Amino acid sequence: MDKKLAIGVDIGGSHVSCVAYNLESKTLLKKTHAENDLDNHGQPDEIINTWGRTIRKTMELAGFDKVSGIGFAMPGPFDYVKGIPLFTGENGKYENIYGVNVPDLLKNYLELPGDFKIRFINDATAFAIGEDQVGKASDCSQSLSVTLGTGFGSAFIRNELPVVDGDEVPENGCLWHLPFENGIADDYFSTRGLISRFEMLAGEKLSGVKQLAELAGKNKIAQDLFDDFGIKMGMFLHPWIEKFGIEVFVIGGNISRAYHLFGNSLNKYLEKRGLKMEISVSELKEAAAFIGAATLVDNNFYKRIIPALSKM
Repeated sequence: MDKKLAIGVDIGGSHVSCVAYNLESKTLLKKTHAENDLDNHGQPDEIINTWGRTIRKTMELAGFDKVSGIGFAMPGPFDYVKGIPLFTGENGKYENIYGVNVPDLLKNYLELPGDFKIRFINDATAFAIGEDQVGKASDCSQSLSVTLGTGFGSAFIRNELPVVDGDEVPENGCLWHLPFENGIADDYFSTRGLISRFEMLAGEKLSGVKQLAELAGKNKIAQDLFDDFGIKMGMFLHPWIEKFGIEVFVIGGNISRAYHLFGNSLNKYLEKRGLKMEISVSELKEAAAFIGAATLVDNNFYKRIIPALSKM
């Protein structure tokens, strides 16, 4: 490959960030990082222009002539093969870009040739691929990676590729929508879940998990909530760990920074049920999504992953 660099783009609810990635050496070029805030309720031109302006900055820093393509880590619902958003407003974001052709609009904005590679994947799956490529799951063939934060993202990986169907994984390879307690897993294993449970028990509204973690050393309710979080996660994941034969479980997202408060209860629960596997907190963190997205630009990898993309 003459052009060894790919741009990994991470689309969040209120920002876009990107960085160049060397596909051969599997290293991020941190000095090419660019980021901008945006209004996810903005009009298509506003959103595409912000995405494009951010990508252009990274491409300029990396060298336009060295870049072979762009890969997006994108939340759903999204047509990941065609590059078309399917947000209807139920997600509370990006409803105004429903149905637009993102690759065409970006190529026009960035003045790129028609055959320039712009590819897309679910953001949680991008994180899992990054961990599998160069992170905590790189030495195993079967892993589960989750992102715990605003929502509950997940992806099962076998032999470098996401597994999205079959008896060993839930529908679409996702866990967030599965029933748990009085709602779904996304309600429980997320920032809003922890914060709402603390408010219900303590009568105090906290700003986020960081504040809750700071309270844990001196507030029994806070520590009990983290203990419960670890136990319940073990209960919820137990059947899927067994079915898929998970070797490494990687935890990312903002809540992973509080792993020291819930990891012990999680490990104890799984050990009592005879489940032996490695549990690791991501060191790559947000960088894993950049890597997973950028890896899509590799044609050999992309040909292998298209069947999974079409089912996400």
